[in-house]
Amino acid sequence: MPSFSDLPGFEGFFLSSDPALVSQPVTRPANVAEHLKDQPMLRFRLSALALAGLSIVRAAGAATIAEDFTANPLTNGWQVFGDTNLFHWNSANQNLEVTWDSTQSNSFFYRPLGLTLTRYDDFTLEFDLRLSSIASNVEPGKTGPLEISLGLLNLAEATSTNFMRGAYGGAPDVAEFDYYTSGCYDYGGVIYPSPASVVPSFIPGTDSHHYAPVYVSVYETELPTNETVHVRMAYSGGTQSALLSVTANGVPLSQLAPLVLSNPSDSQFVPTDTFRVDTFSISSYSSVGDPFDSVLAHGTVDNLVVTAQLQPITQFTGGPDTNGFWVAQFYAHSNWLYTLERSADVHSWAPASATATGADSLMTLQDTNAPSARAFYRVHAHH
Repeated sequence: MPSFSDLPGFEGFFLSSDPALVSQPVTRPANVAEHLKDQPMLRFRLSALALAGLSIVRAAGAATIAEDFTANPLTNGWQVFGDTNLFHWNSANQNLEVTWDSTQSNSFFYRPLGLTLTRYDDFTLEFDLRLSSIASNVEPGKTGPLEISLGLLNLAEATSTNFMRGAYGGAPDVAEFDYYTSGCYDYGGVIYPSPASVVPSFIPGTDSHHYAPVYVSVYETELPTNETVHVRMAYSGGTQSALLSVTANGVPLSQLAPLVLSNPSDSQFVPTDTFRVDTFSISSYSSVGDPFDSVLAHGTVDNLVVTAQLQPITQFTGGPDTNGFWVAQFYAHSNWLYTLERSADVHSWAPASATATGADSLMTLQDTNAPSARAFYRVHAHH
């Protein structure tokens, strides 16, 4: 659709949005180990949508989890699913001791966000991680590394009996930080090493065979043991970009590439793909369904902060259709109501469309009775 500066008789638009973050894509050839490690995965990118006369209006829908483990987290909204022995609050050291053991069932130390995020929303994960030990090849024949994970998932899906993180297509709706220790793969009698990697990982629920990233070699970084590292993963739904940093004593361990979901050359995500995540989890994944990978790790998590910002209106385009009616199209969240409004002076506003309920998909609102004079438009989003 044309930009607002190209529209005769129409000026301006008001909507909820978010500042853009422009990232550069990174390409790296794949090898066998990259494709075997956690099955196919990918990277991504998005460019900013520039609209003349656009005004920004912030909207509600935020959540924050801050946990320093000074008190028992199980009395502060945290819960455990699966093997409770994998998670232990250390009252003396005021941290959470975690065992990631792929021989056990899927196990989660989790806390719900109170809202559901999609690929068009924003979130940040930040925490201290200290590994005392980690190894792959801890199950017969499974020489590759299974990830240890901290991130966002869909609780109902993750706690179902058929959720298998290591099985291709078996883990819908994931947006998480993963660490793979070093391992190897025997491919036709040829041994391929699999270097350690820290990876921002995303899988949609619309098609859980679409992964981001595919080329994990971009994120090759080995975490030290018996040393605290600080991890920060920030995702912007406006630009589809995930930026990951890992530091030790304030010094970056490596220069990590951004991950941009909307770049088709880097990501298996298609425009209709999205994830729906509602819970933060420290996750120990089972290797059931994964014939290649395993992990056993011990460590602590501390100084955890999770922030989430739902954006009621994103991916906006607007302009007249072939019949001359003004049309707005955008991504709309479920449990929100949307109305296209019109004004002649930006002071008095009136509905220009019927109110519609969002459904976590693209929505179109149309003004079928536009005035002949100039008009301003905005989309009103509310609960």
